[in-house]
Amino acid sequence: MTKPIPEGLHTVTPALTVDGAAEAMAFCQAAFGAEERSRAMDPSGKKIWHAEVRIGDSVLFFNDTFPEMGATANTTRLWLYFPDVDAAFRRATAAGAKVVMPPADMFWGDRMGVLDDRWGNRWTLAQRVKDLTHEEMDRAGKEFAAEMARKK
Repeated sequence: MTKPIPEGLHTVTPALTVDGAAEAMAFCQAAFGAEERSRAMDPSGKKIWHAEVRIGDSVLFFNDTFPEMGATANTTRLWLYFPDVDAAFRRATAAGAKVVMPPADMFWGDRMGVLDDRWGNRWTLAQRVKDLTHEEMDRAGKEFAAEMARKK
C-alpha cells in the first residue's frame, strides 16, 4: 500500500525556489551539514527541477526558477535546531551567511542567532538550553517585555 507521506518526509516540507538551486544546496551543505538526497535536472541539464537535501531529521526541497512555468524565486524563514548552536553559527558564517543577530540566550529557553543567505532566506539557528514550564515561560516573557519597555 502506498503511504500518503513519502518515507523520510514529514507532514510539512519547506520548498525553496531560488535562482541557483545547486549553489544554494552547496551553501546548505557547507553551512548546515546538509546531505543531498536526490536531484532531477531539467532537459537542458543546467537547472534543477527538483532536489532534496536533509538537514538533521528534516528534508528541504529545492528547485531553480522557471518563470515560464510560474516558478519564481521566493524567500523564506527557517528555524533549525542544533546540539551546539554556537558551532553551527560559526560554520554557517564561514560558509558565507551574513549575521543578523549573533547567538544569545532567550527568555523561552533557547539560545539562538539569526543569519541571512545570499538568496534572501533567513535562517534562525537555535539550541534548547533550558526546559521551562508554560508558566515559567509566560513569567519570563512578561519580565522581558517589562525590561524592553523600561529601555524605551
